[in-house]
Amino acid sequence: MMDHLQALFIDHPHICTDTRQMCSGCLFFALQGEHFDGNLFAREALEKGAVCAVVDNPEVVPLKNEVADSRYLLVPDVLQTLQELAAWHRRRYNIPVFALTGSNGKTTTKELIQAVLSERYRVTATEGNLNNHIGVPLSILKMDSHTEILILEMGTSHAGEIGLLTTLSHPTAGLITNVGGAHLEGFGTPEGIKQEKGTLYDYLKTRNGTLFCHANDQALLSMLEERHVEKNVIYYGSQLQNDGTALSPDDGLVLPQVSSELQDGLLVVHVEGYPKIKTHLTGLYNTPNILAALAVAEHYGVEREQAVAAVAGYVPSNHRSQWIRTSKNVLIADAYNANPVSMKLALENLVSIPGTNKCAVLGDMLELGTYTEQAHAEMVQMVETLALECVFWVGPYFARAVENEKAKGLCFSKTEELIEYLKGHPPAGKIILVKGSNGIGLSRLIASEVC
Repeated sequence: MMDHLQALFIDHPHICTDTRQMCSGCLFFALQGEHFDGNLFAREALEKGAVCAVVDNPEVVPLKNEVADSRYLLVPDVLQTLQELAAWHRRRYNIPVFALTGSNGKTTTKELIQAVLSERYRVTATEGNLNNHIGVPLSILKMDSHTEILILEMGTSHAGEIGLLTTLSHPTAGLITNVGGAHLEGFGTPEGIKQEKGTLYDYLKTRNGTLFCHANDQALLSMLEERHVEKNVIYYGSQLQNDGTALSPDDGLVLPQVSSELQDGLLVVHVEGYPKIKTHLTGLYNTPNILAALAVAEHYGVEREQAVAAVAGYVPSNHRSQWIRTSKNVLIADAYNANPVSMKLALENLVSIPGTNKCAVLGDMLELGTYTEQAHAEMVQMVETLALECVFWVGPYFARAVENEKAKGLCFSKTEELIEYLKGHPPAGKIILVKGSNGIGLSRLIASEVC
């Protein structure tokens, strides 16, 4: 069965899992989810031009004279088959595979690394944030004979997922951006997240892969130390710590002097030995992401001037660290995801911008499990200390915390209610941070143009 599928893929190297995005000549994988069953769309996929439908429900395979339609490939488990095909395809290519994971900044860092490496190599990379047990196999299967480097973003919402993804992709190098309070619901404790993310370090150590580590992040340094990782580590960061003290590890590590500032809301980074880097990103918290991309570029032989040009030319999308000038206000659009660490950093960035006309739209932080109530209460307490002109809270968790803390701001149960309110009370001349988990839908607020 797998031999047949592999032969089909060689002749038709395009995968589709959604009949709304079909391309003629593709292989359709009938994946199942909580609210959908791809088996029910197999016939439609074939009608739209798929050469084969991989299914795991025999009832959808039509029979003619008691013979199954050969365009259907019946397998025990469609998802497992997709993953096995991806693992086989990965083994076909002896090229560098760069993997990255982390609690915050994964997608931005991945796109920065993709930008710098594309200056010299033909790169295939994860599209958007297709970084889970489905997205990573799909990304691997996009490799072709022209690919010189594969970049894979790896996300996780439960224990064991990073282990699976590394087994499928066999990375030769990688980094962890940071470890924080994302997806606590699937891990129970921050330590659980740390152990899960550290699986990437474990894999690279056993395979003599190259690890990139942010030398100013004590949590990451501790993870290396706990695993006795001493070889094949490339450190990036600043010689000066955030508190102004010099970094002086026992191994004599010397890092460049680095400073960052916001000019008209956009991040400008000064790195010793590099030209000034003027970016399209907002947020001082993006500095480590840029330093990571520069370190990766250096390792793979990209000229410094080319790397700087690539970083400077990178334009964020999908409401990640975007500085958007509307007809009435400036929006700091960071509404794709949120957890306690990323929201705190976004608020600190907001208040660092000169002026008194700053507001925040903050949506609930999801998937925090038993930490949900505490995390929202602490965020409300933090906001109470900030000099903000106005605060809008969206979602039931923040509403409860605001009530308990008797805090300032207006509460809305969902994004649409806030949109209606702002239509009647349009803000003007403000700098507005929009930050929340994707499930709260604050992207709809940005798209509504009421701000």
